[in-house]
Order: sequence, then structure tokens, then C-alpha cells
Amino acid sequence: MTTWDSLYAKRAARMRASEIRELLKLLDRPDVISFAGGIPDQTLFPAEEFKQAYEAILAGPEAGRALQYGVSEGSERLRSWIGSHMRGLGIECGPENILVTSGSQQGLDYIGKLFLSEGDTALVQWPTYLGALQAFNAYEPTYDRLDPGTNRSAADYAARAEATGGQIKFAYLSPDFANPTGLSVDLAERRRLLSMAKELGCAVIEDSPYEALRYDGDPIDPILAIDCQASGGIENTRTLYCGSFSKSLSPGLRLGWICAASAVISRLVLIKQASDLNTPVLNQEAMARVAELCFDSHTARTNAIYKSRRDAMLAALENHMPDGVRWTRPEGGMFIWVELPAGINAAELLQRSIESVGVAFVPGGAFHPDGSGGNTMRLSFSCADLQKIEEGISRLGRLITETVTSTV
Repeated sequence: MTTWDSLYAKRAARMRASEIRELLKLLDRPDVISFAGGIPDQTLFPAEEFKQAYEAILAGPEAGRALQYGVSEGSERLRSWIGSHMRGLGIECGPENILVTSGSQQGLDYIGKLFLSEGDTALVQWPTYLGALQAFNAYEPTYDRLDPGTNRSAADYAARAEATGGQIKFAYLSPDFANPTGLSVDLAERRRLLSMAKELGCAVIEDSPYEALRYDGDPIDPILAIDCQASGGIENTRTLYCGSFSKSLSPGLRLGWICAASAVISRLVLIKQASDLNTPVLNQEAMARVAELCFDSHTARTNAIYKSRRDAMLAALENHMPDGVRWTRPEGGMFIWVELPAGINAAELLQRSIESVGVAFVPGGAFHPDGSGGNTMRLSFSCADLQKIEEGISRLGRLITETVTSTV
């Protein structure tokens, strides 16, 4: 038999299964209340609008073009809508500044491939999005903790990167309602991060799939918008903005985008050409039609529903969690981050939770590059109705109370 392990590239050793993808299988179990999957509620998708869009495309003169290969940069109509959307966020850009990707996850993989060499440093939030770590891991970076709210100096970051034999290539963060914490980076911290990135000579990767899912508070300018204002236009910026339709209209069509200076986009296009040639044209054309028709009205409707679920989960946590348990209070997105008392292992708690009370969540250790955060967990409120949220948090609260009591 072939000994496959001896043939794999060295980078394969850094590839790990996603705990979240494995936990999504629990969504099909009717006996489990799942707060695990960070996914939108499928009952809220604009299915009728997509049906009409596909029918119109396939029944008309555009059918042949929609079923054909397309340009690697993305369809003209969809990039036009994305450009308009970005301008609405304060980012003046043209089609040459936009690359359509097969979901924002593909964009993160391309960014890792373009920027990271073995031993280079990626600055990431702690905890950070697990999918980003999976995308970057294959390119063998070193991770350092990014915390825009501290006074840690650029010189200290640079010294640590030099000690590991590489250089800092980028700072990666989700500034709006981050996965997994639900927290946002304020305006002063965004400006400080840009200033530090300029001092370090590195890029900033702004991952914003939840930007449209705001329930409270005022919108904060994207980092790329601040960068454009400070540098005199998008062609002089160091920020790459990663957007997605997955949390707003549909994840199944696998459509995202990168918006950045054209010099970077042209390089990413070369990676796209070598990877999958182009994102499916039919899906792009359908998404463009639906986005033009109802993006704002649809997100306003779904945001009202998600807001009620967030509020219900926050209220349930207040009512059912014992002393010593803390959690975030996000202004948007899909997640609440919970910190348990020291000594409680969330991964072990998950097994007992599924078996004894029928509640699933994501242990927080997976979101930490160094494997720390063993006493943390991520709860998602997006797919559970109000009754399930109350019942699930009540059950989980009882289990945590029992666990805290037994460890005292």
C-alpha cells in the first residue's frame, strides 16, 4: 500500500478539521438544541426572488452566457453592484478594485497564498475566526496577538516577528461583530491599527461578512474607508476588504468579494485563474439581480428577527447563568462569546451538554492560535427561535451551575 503521509507536503501537517463544520452535523438531530452553527436561518432566505432570477436568466437571451465560462475578475453586473455597495460605505472604487470569489473563505485562502511565506507573521485577534486560521495555516505562518485596544508598540511586534525568522505581512481582523466574540473595533482603534500597519509596512485584512447585520448603535467607517481618506484614494491604501453575501442573502451560492488597490487585485486574479478559472457566472448573475431588487429591504427584515433572538439569548443568559460566567453584548452579527470560570473545560462540557441536556455550542479553544481559551465558548442565536433559546440556555445554565458547584 502507498504510504501517503510520506508524500504529502510539509504544510499538510498544519491542516486540521474544523470543529464547527463537524458540529454542523448536529443541526440534523431533532433532539439537540444547537447554538453551534454560525449560519443564517434558511427559512429567511429570499427563495422566491432567487427562483425568479434564475428563471429569467435561463429563459432569456442571457442563458448561454450565464452557463459559459466567465472572466476571472467576476461578472460585470455583480461587480457593479458591489462597487455601488462599497461606495455606500465610503469607499470610492471601480471594477478594477473588485474580485469576486467563491465565498469570502476562498478570498482568505488567496490572501494567505499571496502574502505568506514560511515563518512570516500574521497578526490576528485572540480569539479569531477559525476559518481564517485554516486558510492561513497551509502557508506556514507564525501568529502574534493583535489587540488594537492596547498600547503595544509596532517595534515590539516587529521584534517578535524577526525573532521567528520572518516579517509581518498583514494584520487580520473582523472589525464588525467578529466571529467568534461578536465584538466590534471602535473608530479610534481602527485608526490606531492603520497607523501601526503603516509603521510596520504591512497590509491590513478587513474581514467583514457581518457588516450589514447591525441591530444597535451607529455604523463605524470600514477600515478601508478610513484608509482611503487618509491616503488619498483606494490605489494608495494598504487595506484589503473581504465581503460576503453568505450572511445576508445566501451562503449556498458561495459568493464573496475582495475590494482593494488594483495592483493587489491583479495579483489575486492570477491566483483565481490558476485555482478555479472563475466563479460560476449563473450564480453571479442571479445574485446581482436579487441584490439589486431587495438587498436593503431583505437585510432590514432579517435584522429585526436576529435582533429579537439576540435579545432573547442575552436575557436568558442573565436569568440562567450562575455567578462567575461572563459574556459579550454584541450590537450585531450572530454570536455571543461566553467565558466560564477558570478550571471548566468547554470541550469536555460540550460532550456532557449534548449527552445530558441536548444543547450544542462551540468550545472556544478552536478560535485561539495557541490552543488557549479552554474555558470559553461561542453561542450562535441566528437559527434558534425564541422558545428554543429560552429552553436551551436554561438547560445549559443548569449544567454549568452543577459543574461550577462540583468544582468548588
